[in-house]
Amino acid sequence: MSHTVHPYSHRLGIIREWKSRWFGSGKKFRDYLKGDTLIRSFITKKLRGMHVSLVEIERSQKAIRVVIKTARPGLIIGRNGEGTERLRTDVTKFMAENDLNKEGVELKLEIEEVRSPESDARIVAQQVVEALEKRMPFRRVLKQTVEKVMANRDVKGVRVRLAGRLNGADMARTEELRKGRVPLQTFRADIDFARERATIPQGDLGIKVWIYRGEIFEKEKK
Repeated sequence: MSHTVHPYSHRLGIIREWKSRWFGSGKKFRDYLKGDTLIRSFITKKLRGMHVSLVEIERSQKAIRVVIKTARPGLIIGRNGEGTERLRTDVTKFMAENDLNKEGVELKLEIEEVRSPESDARIVAQQVVEALEKRMPFRRVLKQTVEKVMANRDVKGVRVRLAGRLNGADMARTEELRKGRVPLQTFRADIDFARERATIPQGDLGIKVWIYRGEIFEKEKK
């Protein structure tokens, strides 16, 4: 029997790096892991609709550095950086309420732009969520999404799967559309994967997106 493995964790240490970077042992490791999970979920929920691709967290003795990668940096930064300051205040307050910063170190926020949003699985999944929540027909959404992703020259293959009460049907089912190659078992294959959830009146729809961006070899990685 084969096991389904998350494409990101499947490639950790080969072509992928950890999303949290710090050193901890014993109770410190437990606190850091819980803190990073809560901070990441808080920021993702706070910035819903702003096409956030990834939240990376680095911890040192002097600061906690949070890097937010997004396709819409202007929306987060705001005029004269007001949005960034507001977000930093909210995250600091959230950490204080949940006792996530016991060392009392400084919080640093950095916003990075995603240059090619069509080749980023999480941003594509969020675009599918927006379209489904606007009551667009799911088959049209699938087709348009696959065509738009494949129009990007960096992308070699794409696969989009929807599951749930599609079109308000009484029985839940799964629909999938794919184009090109998606070699999940190849370690050097640069596969981006994301899961999202769309909320419609009939219930939630699950969305999975796989995007294959070619192979990464050791010399290219260096």
